[in-house]
Amino acid sequence: MRKKLAVLLAGLGLLCSAAPVVAHHSVAGEYDQTKQVTVKGTVSKVEWTNPHSRIYVDVTEPNGKVTTWNFELAARSALTRQGWTGRSLKIGDTVTVAGDAARSGVSGAHATSVIRADGSKVFVGANDNN
Repeated sequence: MRKKLAVLLAGLGLLCSAAPVVAHHSVAGEYDQTKQVTVKGTVSKVEWTNPHSRIYVDVTEPNGKVTTWNFELAARSALTRQGWTGRSLKIGDTVTVAGDAARSGVSGAHATSVIRADGSKVFVGANDNN
């Protein structure tokens, strides 16, 4: 009886540990790497979360309309290895963000680089060639 219970618990443990892997999405599934976007605007929100951090950037269009762009970043651990912290960008900072456009057509992208107004790079993704 103990042996069956141990096997059952081990099986459940393996099944539960595989769930996050199944849930992860492909960047290419959500974002079009052939459609690059670059926007300049003001940081309106920073989400320092897992599995991906995000920044929201308010961009003023030529007609005066403000569009909020949602940029997905890497995981917190990857950002930390690049020297990024949850305080690397502050609400109100002016940034230029480049990335792969969302396939859905919304104002969003998978960020490949984030550059502050002073020219310093906060984030450089795998697709950045600079």
